[in-house]
Amino acid sequence: MKSKNMFQLNLKSAVLLLVIALVGFSCSEDDPIPLRDPATSGSSELEIDWYAVADSIQESLTLNFSGTQGTFADDNQGGDNFQYWPNAHALHVLVDAYERTGDGSYLPRMLALVRGIKTRNGNTYNNVFNDDMLWLGNSSMRAYNATNNSEYLEVAELLWSIIITSHSDVLGGGITWRQDTPFLKNAVSNGPAIVLAMRLYDVTQEQEYLDWALDLYAWQKSNLIDLSNGEVWDNIRIEDGEIIVQDDWIFTYNMGTWIGAGLRLYNETGDTSYLNDALLTARTSMVSPNLTTEGILRDEGDGDGGLFKGIFIRYFTEMIMEDDISEVDREDFIEFFKFNAETFYQNGLSRPEMLSNSDWSSPPDNNVDLKTQLSGVMLIEAAALLEANGVL
Repeated sequence: MKSKNMFQLNLKSAVLLLVIALVGFSCSEDDPIPLRDPATSGSSELEIDWYAVADSIQESLTLNFSGTQGTFADDNQGGDNFQYWPNAHALHVLVDAYERTGDGSYLPRMLALVRGIKTRNGNTYNNVFNDDMLWLGNSSMRAYNATNNSEYLEVAELLWSIIITSHSDVLGGGITWRQDTPFLKNAVSNGPAIVLAMRLYDVTQEQEYLDWALDLYAWQKSNLIDLSNGEVWDNIRIEDGEIIVQDDWIFTYNMGTWIGAGLRLYNETGDTSYLNDALLTARTSMVSPNLTTEGILRDEGDGDGGLFKGIFIRYFTEMIMEDDISEVDREDFIEFFKFNAETFYQNGLSRPEMLSNSDWSSPPDNNVDLKTQLSGVMLIEAAALLEANGVL
């Protein structure tokens, strides 16, 4: 993301204050932190029709954020500024809506969005940011799986062929954040690459995709994962000949894609180490002060940070629906998800406008950016999916 490094620097002091406030915190099983604020504990009596809420927030997305050529504008203020990576995630939420409703009106919108991204990006899908292309590759694969339209598969394969050229032996492997940063490799350019490689492998059965997923997973685990608790470090780089690991930048979206990577490799290989890695990261996500505040996924700001939680929720939902986890874990994950979704519905979502705030426990201002809105849509669509499967 273009503004991510600036965003991350602004977060350092906030994270430090959280850590100081929670001195003595432990992720050990012997001394767990409550999943929610004790002052608000207790069973919820709230009854929500998540399907209906999903319809409403999708309508708000269309009404307030539609741009030209099938794309979405970067805020709700009537302009038509275009950004590549949130539009890639907008394809995800259109696929969510189509899979939930079966409404064929979403199909031309999905195709127009993919084509519009190319047009508004200078008539090319190539982008200096590898993660931007990875987000589009992943959403294109979901669109392909939902529609069987080969155009989406061709886009994803093209994007992969570009992205993988940024792999190198610098720092032992991995994909660079940007095409022009050979000495900087980020979780955001490797976790989603594992997921995309597995999606491509599932469809094509071409061994090279599985091999890449295995290789990138091993590299990320060795370089960007805290093995004690499953937290995902943001990046590793070389500066003035020194190797630096940015292990004090912990963000929800990197946790989410690591969960998604582990689940896919577990389901393909049957190797429980991948599932255990994903479980460790999911458990830590619920209790770490780097990621939650009183049981709510923490506010990571608007702009780029506004989309982080939605990405996490997408893969955390996959964990909830994974067959091979214990019922104890599943119940904990459902409780955490439900507390976040209900808090957002009650406090972080304006009605009747159906606009989202980056802080899921307080209402938004009138000016809402696309990335923050998309996180809200992802959360509500995930709740509707879990509702449809009898989980909520």
